[in-house]
Amino acid sequence: MPKQSAIKTTVWILAAVPFIMVLGNSMLIPVLPAIQKSLHLSLLQAGLLITAFSIPAGLTIPFAGLLSDHVGRKMVMAPALVVYGTGGLLAGLAAIFIAKPYPYILGARIIQGIGAGGTYQLAMALIGDLIQDQERAQVLGLLEAANGLGKVVSPLAGATVGLISWYMPFFVYGALSFPIAAAIFWGAKEPKTKKRAQSLQVYAQNLLKILKEKGVNLGAAFLCGAAVLFALFGLLSLLSDLLEKEFHYGIFHRGLIIAIPVLVMAITSYCLGILLKQQLLKIMKWTIIGGLVLVALGLFLFTITDGVFLKVLCSSLIGLGTGSVLPSLNTLITSSAPTSERGLVTCLYGTVRFFGVAIGPPVFGLTSKFGQALIFWSTVGLVAAISVIALFFIHPNKVLPDSLKGGVDKKSPKNE
Repeated sequence: MPKQSAIKTTVWILAAVPFIMVLGNSMLIPVLPAIQKSLHLSLLQAGLLITAFSIPAGLTIPFAGLLSDHVGRKMVMAPALVVYGTGGLLAGLAAIFIAKPYPYILGARIIQGIGAGGTYQLAMALIGDLIQDQERAQVLGLLEAANGLGKVVSPLAGATVGLISWYMPFFVYGALSFPIAAAIFWGAKEPKTKKRAQSLQVYAQNLLKILKEKGVNLGAAFLCGAAVLFALFGLLSLLSDLLEKEFHYGIFHRGLIIAIPVLVMAITSYCLGILLKQQLLKIMKWTIIGGLVLVALGLFLFTITDGVFLKVLCSSLIGLGTGSVLPSLNTLITSSAPTSERGLVTCLYGTVRFFGVAIGPPVFGLTSKFGQALIFWSTVGLVAAISVIALFFIHPNKVLPDSLKGGVDKKSPKNE
């Protein structure tokens, strides 16, 4: 196991991974109206720029996790970030040099999504490899907060560079991802373990054992993660459209307003990570259920309120709920498997998260055709149903290892 100083350095390097990854979608949200106008797209077509990134990422994540369990987390994350940045550069170049660039930008976003599939979830898996005790919850809260901070900064950054041109955000991806890839490759540390040498047959047997023992808990947790991100990203894309068309805000002001609910999410994630370190088992399940209730309440209130202030307040309630749910889910899922299978289990969770993000914007974009009531009430019902599933089927005591329950020696290898 690396020294504590090396682990701390690795944690801060890894915190940059969710930060850069979240730019992939959040940075484009305030620019979507400008893209829609410049390329003469429908709201649904503009939303597909989010989907074209998220679905390939979701499909790639399990394979990245499987590969990382055998060759190491760094050897997957660093090249993945290079692919991510390259896809962004290709999208920007297509916008400049091709007369009708929309299909080419979609293709470049697919490339970018493939790269994104080997990033954030492997950072969480590596944290799980390095930290064996209850501090894991706090560090995973830090990663989720970095993810949230990226969601705060990215609308502002997207709006700022979008003032130059609508395609400038694509170039930012390459400018940021290449240095972070280098830092991971040369600066991050990971524990050396012989478990990665196990055969695929043994690997599959161990994985099936985990799913048999903990599959119901994990399935319920996966649903919770997908639901809150579906609601958050769907609402943010719709809010961006409303701010432009109904309230006539400019691109930078849209970025500022969209940053408010995600800032609430980031602060909540960070603070909850600290609290989870101290009272992990006591509050984990209830932060998940309470967060889902807040998301459902925010969606309900959004449909019956008018004015920018109240709309942002309802959106912030959804951000508060999302920030309450995700740190607990991250700890639960990352801790459900030993090091040798953690990459794939964590990445399956990442796939579900990405699909939630991918589906949200186009579904909420259908409000222009079917009206807000149908979409919002359906989502409220979905989130409420998943909160009931969480109540009955999520049992952290059956999933977490003893080292996170405080019941045995934290350094004992058998706890992993």
